[in-house]
Amino acid sequence: MSLACTLNGPLALSVEQLTLQEPGPGQVRLRLGAGGICGSDLHYYQHGRAGIFAIRAPFVPGHEASGVVDAIGAGVSTVQPGQKVAVNPAHPCGVCRACRAGRSNLCEKMVFLGSAAIFPHIPGFFREHFLMNEAQLTAIDEDVSLGEIACAEPLSVGLHAVRRAGEVLGATVLVTGAGTIGCMSVIAAQLAGAARVVVCDPSERARAMALTVGATEALPDAQAWTGRVDVALEAAGHPAALASCLSAVRRGGRVVQVGTLPAEIAFPANDIMSRELDYVGAFRADIEFDWAVQAIRSRRADVRPLISAQLPISQSKAAFDLALDRGRSTKVQLVPG
Repeated sequence: MSLACTLNGPLALSVEQLTLQEPGPGQVRLRLGAGGICGSDLHYYQHGRAGIFAIRAPFVPGHEASGVVDAIGAGVSTVQPGQKVAVNPAHPCGVCRACRAGRSNLCEKMVFLGSAAIFPHIPGFFREHFLMNEAQLTAIDEDVSLGEIACAEPLSVGLHAVRRAGEVLGATVLVTGAGTIGCMSVIAAQLAGAARVVVCDPSERARAMALTVGATEALPDAQAWTGRVDVALEAAGHPAALASCLSAVRRGGRVVQVGTLPAEIAFPANDIMSRELDYVGAFRADIEFDWAVQAIRSRRADVRPLISAQLPISQSKAAFDLALDRGRSTKVQLVPG
């Protein structure tokens, strides 16, 4: 048997025993290394939905994970029992228009673990054991922790956001929101050569974390940067943060929407028109997952400061409640037990 964290609706979380499954051909059974609680997981926990995706049946959340190979099915050759692996939660079809255009994160038939985007929902990683296709795993031999490896998915989101921002070499970049994705966006902007990365967040703890991972400056708000930044990444998922981004970018600048905003907000379309701003979305990641794995395994991206706590699956509710408390945590992870 294997423990799993299940969400049944808003604030309805349970820990259950699931039957251990055997891997089929091309499959690998993993024992969870670490599974990070993401903002979307918290939206599911609090509200029963994340943006436009609503829970319609009980499901296991979690899409940030590392694992240790427990057993392999017939034909598996790239990983061996006992190896640490990074786990890509995305399984695009590879043949739709988006996939053929190199934008597999927009796949029309995407199977993305731990998401309520499709129904029946695809179970995620908050369980002690799970099966994966071999192609979604990257073996890790370097001396990096399972907690760090589990950060590959959120780092890939930051990398994709910066890629959507266009050329940032030598640029001044604003990031609103210094949670996990905001801090990953700071790391990504640095890797892309930004000259200055300014972060704004009302939380003193969050601002300190942004500075720890390399932000040039961290402020409670972006008023001092009005009209002065080249690119703004909205990673807070708050209408006020979006307003800050739009006012901070220079004429002709670009705003990248990374965070999940409420369903209905006032939108300053005329300001975007008259200042000729680019406003683009960034959803999940594509090839950036592989980039994130390489950056973490080489420690070009040091994600260790972001990991606040690791709690066993048996204490899932305590872990979710801690993850909701921004005054005490940045990234909370679930581990076996």
